[in-house]
Amino acid sequence: MTCNVALLKGGFSAEREVSLASGTACAVALREAGYKVTEIDVSKDISSLVSQLEEAKPSVVFNALHGQWGEDGCVQGLLELLELTYTHSNVLSSALAMHKERAKALVEQVGVRVPESKSILARDLAMGDPLPRPYVIKPLSEGSSVGVHIVFQGDNHIATSRKELGFEGDIMVERYIPGRELTVAVMGDRALAVTELSPKQGFYDYEAKYTDGKTDHVIPAPIPDDIYQEALDAALKSHQVLGCHGVSRSDFRYDDTADGDGGLYYLETNTQPGMTDLSLVPEQAKYLGISFSELCAWMVEDALHRKEEI
Repeated sequence: MTCNVALLKGGFSAEREVSLASGTACAVALREAGYKVTEIDVSKDISSLVSQLEEAKPSVVFNALHGQWGEDGCVQGLLELLELTYTHSNVLSSALAMHKERAKALVEQVGVRVPESKSILARDLAMGDPLPRPYVIKPLSEGSSVGVHIVFQGDNHIATSRKELGFEGDIMVERYIPGRELTVAVMGDRALAVTELSPKQGFYDYEAKYTDGKTDHVIPAPIPDDIYQEALDAALKSHQVLGCHGVSRSDFRYDDTADGDGGLYYLETNTQPGMTDLSLVPEQAKYLGISFSELCAWMVEDALHRKEEI
């Protein structure tokens, strides 16, 4: 019997274009694996989305949305109301992971090191530095490095307006950790590998993530064995304490600078990691001999298996 998959992509967050690319790639891979796929470009017309889902009659919904509404528990709540099985994490896990401060608080409780940070209003930045420089400004609930700014010693101007920041809402300021950018994918109960991300210019921002040739992905990361294992363990602990399901990806900084403390620091967990040609989860899976088609099929079967356990 053919398994019907309704694939959600696009959406209306700042990450719409990436989601369209992820969704298209996953749809091709799932068809190669033998699934019947109905692609749905999600808009703000929720009644239309419900109608399309009802018409598709899916065995499982493959969520390829990124960012707000697709990754923060909102669309997951709608799918729960419709009593539809879906891939990735549930409502609570999605909401927790999307809120960077709450995620860090939980992850710290299981022994994973996190950098000092605080949540403030954007206008508070005009009153002075909220943390000693250098520090990082991030939206409290966004993904893909949307709106991330680093404030270094000697910077004369700090972005405070919505136009300058590139996002709206509460912000998190976090102590800047020098050194290396690392990321680890988790697939079920297994941490896959550690990748070092080396932007050719600046830091690993939205453009560096999604522009071909802007960042070198080094896998396995050329770091000490004990740090490599610590990163794997920390990613799995983060996945578990946040209650994630399916695939997630956690990001870290490793301070190996001459004056640094040699520590590994957790930054965030992505419950809807990218699935484009440049994406890190498919890359780590491939490194371990898991094809893109096999990865996508596993995500569908994992969701169906969890449904059977309930």
